[in-house]
Amino acid sequence: MTFHLWTLFFLAYLVTTLSPGPNVLLVLKNSIQFGWKSAFITIFGNLTCQFLIVCLVALGVGALLQTLPVWFLAMKIMGGTYLIYLGIKALRSKKKSTFDAVDNIAVTGSTKTGLALFSEAFLVSASNPKTLIFLSAFLPQFLTLESPAYQQFSVMFITICAIVTSVHIGYAFGISHLGKRFSLKNMEAKITKITGGLFITMGGGILLSNR
Repeated sequence: MTFHLWTLFFLAYLVTTLSPGPNVLLVLKNSIQFGWKSAFITIFGNLTCQFLIVCLVALGVGALLQTLPVWFLAMKIMGGTYLIYLGIKALRSKKKSTFDAVDNIAVTGSTKTGLALFSEAFLVSASNPKTLIFLSAFLPQFLTLESPAYQQFSVMFITICAIVTSVHIGYAFGISHLGKRFSLKNMEAKITKITGGLFITMGGGILLSNR
């Protein structure tokens, strides 16, 4: 992959990542509820799923999925339903929290294990089968015949890791700084309700989409 082609890939994927989606919403919600450090575990779960998706794209599974509408429909139903479940769970949450103005950490009466954070992030990333379809169409555009495909997919995945980590950590720090600057009481409850509604909207969008 030439530097020029890599630059195009970097900019294109950066724009895609900057658009708020389920993964970004989860990072924001977890950063508010469990502190900004939880964002690292959330991102790791997301990137683990992304790694599997990139491997599937390299194997051509995304193109195969397009020819099997029954499997695509099954994945869409499971993914949309899971996002709606997360949204309802967030909306029903009664917990309140305040921000520690010194440490900038959300103080809550609840905790969540690293494994639970990882699993949730992994499932959210895997919840939309369109991600596999999108990457199946997106990644091959940047492949060339000059280098082995596995090397180029490796470079693209490393780039994806750098972009996702930087953007999501930026969002996590941003929301933490916002809470510290404005000293918003019950900020966890506010963000949780907002993200819950957006999760439901996105899940419904997946279920109702024609493709």
